[in-house]
Amino acid sequence: MEKILNFERAEFDARVAAVKTEMAKRGIDIFLVSEPPNLNYLTGYNAYSFYTPQMAIVALKHAEPIFVTRFMDTTSAKITTYLADDNIRGIPDEYMNSTTLSAYDFMAGVVKELGGEKAKIGVEMGGYYYSARAHADLVRALPLANFVDADLLVNWIRLVKSQAELSFMRQAGCVADAMVERAVDIAEPGVRECDVAAAVYHQQISGTPEFGGSYDSSCLHLCVGERALAPHSAWTDKPLPASTIINFEVHGLRHRYQVNLSRTISIGKPSPAYQKFSEIAIEALNAGLESVRPGRTCSEVFGAFSQVLARHGIQKNERIGYPTGIGYPPSVAERTASLRKGDKTVLQPGMCFHMMTGLWLDDRSITITQPFAVTEGGHEDLTTTPRILFVK
Repeated sequence: MEKILNFERAEFDARVAAVKTEMAKRGIDIFLVSEPPNLNYLTGYNAYSFYTPQMAIVALKHAEPIFVTRFMDTTSAKITTYLADDNIRGIPDEYMNSTTLSAYDFMAGVVKELGGEKAKIGVEMGGYYYSARAHADLVRALPLANFVDADLLVNWIRLVKSQAELSFMRQAGCVADAMVERAVDIAEPGVRECDVAAAVYHQQISGTPEFGGSYDSSCLHLCVGERALAPHSAWTDKPLPASTIINFEVHGLRHRYQVNLSRTISIGKPSPAYQKFSEIAIEALNAGLESVRPGRTCSEVFGAFSQVLARHGIQKNERIGYPTGIGYPPSVAERTASLRKGDKTVLQPGMCFHMMTGLWLDDRSITITQPFAVTEGGHEDLTTTPRILFVK
């Protein structure tokens, strides 16, 4: 059976070693990893099975993680991970959606096998895929263990990307560029919103001539007319009017690495006031980008952006950026640093962010954004789409 691995074994070993180092600092013996991006990061696992119980069990005294998933998905684990077959365990089907059995009893059995019956066990309490039922069942099955919250332990390690990861981020950026180009090309008066969305999704999966794309961790945001005053609206089947504003966000994917990119299209000539508004938004975005360099804090980047807005009497209280990387539903953000006031996270080369500087005011909005990677001397744009207001 051919393996599908996107990284060298040495890179996976380094990731696991970094996690174990942090576990040892916290006195954690065994770490139950449940978040799909973290499972992918540590093992390479990639299959749409995260809606069922699955975990990577990382033990200080066990060389490789043990991946536990539904039995029918063990084939995907054998294909997409570097793990030895003995370290891939299948949960019998009778545990799935059962009213009498818990898949976490099966996982607890693996923990006991690793000598973890009385261990200090870390779990991702804030994870999207670690439910209250999962925690309750594990605590019941391992009553002598000491459970501690290790949420974001892997996420903070993932924050700094390797050169191999950055290569995939650049490719994902190329897909995002192609998606924006497609949206701008097709958006015309009379074209249904759903047909614009369909064309963008086709481009997302098709990718570029060099490499294909994939499904994203979110849906396409296509905010038209009054719905452009909200940041996360979906499309309708209404035709585009002769004069309107479209805010949209696309998500380019390459081997699960996701780059987000937003732009605004004016259908019909914008008013002079709106054109000026777009110029202010772009000026602020550029100021934020120009302030990016290693050693600066996220808060300082936010400050550089905000100073431009303040000169024009505009205030944005929300964060202007979040870290991106491996993307699985429901969120691409790594839930760690934010480009906002008060965040003292220090920028390091290899960190990747979506500088999401969208402005949603009472009567107007605009979304011209830029994904970037922190470099030794500043930043690298991960996309090449011009930072302009598109007018059709």
